[in-house]
Amino acid sequence: MSFSTETKREICTKLSTRVPLQYSELYAMLLLGKEFTPDSIVFKTENEHTFSHFIFLLNKLFKAKCEVVAPMKGETGRNRSYTVTVTSPAKCRKIFEHYGHDEHEINLRVNRANINDEDEQRAFIRGAFLACGSVTDPEKSYHMEFAVPHRNLCMDICRIIREIQDSEIAVKILSRGGVYIAYIKDSEQITDMLTYMGAVVASMNVMGTKALKEVRNAANRRANSEIANLQKTASASARQILAIKKLRKDGRFNLLSDELKSVANLRYDYPELTLRELGEMLDPPISRSGVNHRLEKIIRMAEEEE
Repeated sequence: MSFSTETKREICTKLSTRVPLQYSELYAMLLLGKEFTPDSIVFKTENEHTFSHFIFLLNKLFKAKCEVVAPMKGETGRNRSYTVTVTSPAKCRKIFEHYGHDEHEINLRVNRANINDEDEQRAFIRGAFLACGSVTDPEKSYHMEFAVPHRNLCMDICRIIREIQDSEIAVKILSRGGVYIAYIKDSEQITDMLTYMGAVVASMNVMGTKALKEVRNAANRRANSEIANLQKTASASARQILAIKKLRKDGRFNLLSDELKSVANLRYDYPELTLRELGEMLDPPISRSGVNHRLEKIIRMAEEEE
């Protein structure tokens, strides 16, 4: 089961107890379903839980008889969809007019008279998400969207989301394949939206996944930094050992001072150690910069002509 499907399942299990909230939730699903006109009401979804939830609300609030088309056994992906059609034209008109719409409207817009308070606003957004929303698995990316068939209707949805109290949801719009997409990319805003709609478990999953990603990324950064430091140390060590070998080969090693010889011998015997570790092995110990200074002097001597 996808993350988005599981999120909708969670939302559907938490039915609004107040009837006005049920009307607001159903209103969003009607607006954002397949058809909502005085003569035709059709709702289509790929989500079984949304499908059952829509039928429940429609029957409870309007006693509407429906024709249902369910997916064939074995159908998957976009082919797997449920379609609910209100069979009575008179019932379609009654529902359409109940929500304050009239047949002469040019563009279908949200009738704000159906959203009278903050609780009804929350119910409306829940219904909108069930009808046309989706949220990406946080393991892959952070993305929530509402796919809306009309531009003005999409703008209405965005406006309602932006009006959520004590929240600053940065919802944006883009056009994709003739459909308008209201989307949110920020992980914290997505968790706020999920919590707001009642999908608390989904919200916690997003937060937990984000925390795990941050720990994993921090560990990777540390590992990469350590690898880079090891590579740098190995490269410098190889250069220093080549210089020491050259001085030994051409007989100039014995010309080095005792201080330089002691550092050279340690570097030759312990090529894997850092400069700090080499300095701690000397007697008396010296600093990292002191070791580096002596080794650089050895390298310069090796590069000089005899």
